[in-house]
Amino acid sequence: MGKTMTETLTEGYTFKIASEPWEFEQILSLNYETFVEEIPQHPANPHRTLRDAFHDENTYIICTKDQQVLGMLAVRGKRPFSLDKKLENLDAYLPEGLTPCEVRLLAVKKDARRSRIVRGLLAKATAYCLEQGYDTALISGYLNQVPLYRHLGFVPFGPIVGSGQARFQPMYLTVEHHAAAKTSFVPQNVVPVNLLPGPIELSRAVRDALASPPISHRSQEYLQLHRQTQQQLTKLVGAKSVQILTGSGTLANEAIAAQLTLLAGKGLILSNGEFGERLIHQADRFGLDFEMLRLPWGNAFEESVLRQTIERISSLRWIWAVCCETSTGMLNDLPLLKGLARRYRLHLCLDCISAVGNVPLDLSDVYLASACSSKGLRSAAGLALVFYNHTLTPPSRPLPAYLDLYAYEQAGGVPFTIASNWVKALSAALNECDYSCRYSQIASLDRWLRKKLSVLGLSPLVSEEKACPGILTLPLQKPHNSRTIGDSLKKAGFWVSYESGYLLERNWIQICLMSPVSQSRLRPLLDILKQLL
Repeated sequence: MGKTMTETLTEGYTFKIASEPWEFEQILSLNYETFVEEIPQHPANPHRTLRDAFHDENTYIICTKDQQVLGMLAVRGKRPFSLDKKLENLDAYLPEGLTPCEVRLLAVKKDARRSRIVRGLLAKATAYCLEQGYDTALISGYLNQVPLYRHLGFVPFGPIVGSGQARFQPMYLTVEHHAAAKTSFVPQNVVPVNLLPGPIELSRAVRDALASPPISHRSQEYLQLHRQTQQQLTKLVGAKSVQILTGSGTLANEAIAAQLTLLAGKGLILSNGEFGERLIHQADRFGLDFEMLRLPWGNAFEESVLRQTIERISSLRWIWAVCCETSTGMLNDLPLLKGLARRYRLHLCLDCISAVGNVPLDLSDVYLASACSSKGLRSAAGLALVFYNHTLTPPSRPLPAYLDLYAYEQAGGVPFTIASNWVKALSAALNECDYSCRYSQIASLDRWLRKKLSVLGLSPLVSEEKACPGILTLPLQKPHNSRTIGDSLKKAGFWVSYESGYLLERNWIQICLMSPVSQSRLRPLLDILKQLL
């Protein structure tokens, strides 16, 4: 409870999330009037108030006018639902891969029962559920109102529950069913399915952090937030330290290149995709002394070839590679690279921009690693992250101040202005994500999607065994054109990656699962692809 959300005003009515004490008092009274006196589900009591069993976990969406709560409904996403107690094995009745919530306690005062109040509550609830990443709503529909719920797109399932006058039909509503209904509160293409590698879909908590009043980067409040965010990041990947820079992932790589200028000896850069090529270009710009090992895009590095290359290069000091090659979906073999670095006493540097937050990572033995606040960390783009495990020393030659990690460390991580809102948003994203659950969900959805795509004759460039879960690069065969297919999917409300030059050049499209998405939201994508192909 107590979540903030923009209020909506309609013909004198205010639709909002309950947050004030007087609102909760009237919610308890309206709950009693409806579910004790009108629909006899609970026994009467002298206080004439009814506190729901899930009151503290409910988000109440209410309609008010002149400081009176005229209508309400409750949304709750935590299991077990009330329906779990009424139906054994609830999930067996539902389509696979849903992210459900339960919508309950729809009630409107008898003297205020106008359709615009119910519609306003449902519209506000729809917006809230989509913002929270729920793609399915479960209800116990009062038997007399089942035709109304069907009209809204709800699908009945399972047996009728309850008894006497309090009998209900379990029903569910997916985003797709509701959008297809004539009474939909979701305008066409307003809520696209984000299947891009970035920008990703931002949660309500992250957007609230971005919209919060900024604070001074010199204040104790900010410094504490900064340190806490650093601790969250290092714990996630097992690194000793991290510095937060204002910029994109490219800047994080520039900071790594700057650090490599301080090392004597040569380097080896590995490339098997677009972002391996980017490392080569960045190293050139910094005048680094290095050799390259290039493979065709989508091919994996083999241990024997790596060992031969390493042993051939005299005075080799460092290796720089991409962990997850976003262009192809290849997850390069991190344990292999770490093992070779240890064996040959080399400094291993990694571009982990698309890997952090999407797959489990152990960066404990890595010299330097880059990441960003977007993609797998699910915050807004704008912060560059550099992880490291060694003790920094004053640079032996001048470095640009913006790229000098030692200067950051000496200044407690904040040598210059860093916008508090971006760090607060990143912290909010880290706080709300259960990463072990996220890794499992992405991997499971990736396996499911690969099977469905194979039925359509689409095979990802990189096999499941060598791919980063959640990044599927799909080569298209002529006469199909990636721009035409991508444009068509965008018009249908599915944002896939296809507009980068290297994708257009190779006639590839790319589906990424970095934003919250479910099987139910992907099924229409598969139907559209089938038609297009």
